[in-house]
Amino acid sequence: MRVPEGAFRFVALDVETACSDAASICQIGIACVRADGGIESWVTLVDPQVRFSAFNVRLHGIGPEQVLGAPDFARAIAPLEPLLSRHLIIQHSSFDRRAIEGAYGVTGRAAPGWRWGDSVRIARRAWPEFIGNGGHGLGHLKEQLDLRFEHHDAGEDARAAAEVVLHAERRTGLGFEALLGPGRR
Repeated sequence: MRVPEGAFRFVALDVETACSDAASICQIGIACVRADGGIESWVTLVDPQVRFSAFNVRLHGIGPEQVLGAPDFARAIAPLEPLLSRHLIIQHSSFDRRAIEGAYGVTGRAAPGWRWGDSVRIARRAWPEFIGNGGHGLGHLKEQLDLRFEHHDAGEDARAAAEVVLHAERRTGLGFEALLGPGRR
């Protein structure tokens, strides 16, 4: 599958991990949002080169057999770097950024200074009534916004995070930059 090309409004990114170590990325997914609201997705398995925990395998269904022959993190992220360096990256909570930074650290490289935003922050501004009433996790937003995706698949979760932002923009009449507000991270 080819990495989407071009200029996008933003790129949503999600990762799945092999174990409790955030750097143990075993899947990367992105969802690139075009000016017209269309979404181009891309996903790859990653060989984290660490042991998988039973909990994580049950959560996302990815184990050592699935990543056999997949690229390691350095090779998997390389084709994404030009795209991600040009766009604001939306994550759903701060986990994905921590995972990416941790995985870069394992390779001996410093993480790039990409611009990050959080769709949880956007959702809190668009749906304050969910605070203390189900929250702003993807599982609850899936129900409330009638999103259709397979949770705990990096490509699907990235697309869901992108759709949360688009729903929030429609609900509030504000663009994602305004919804993120100052101090985007």
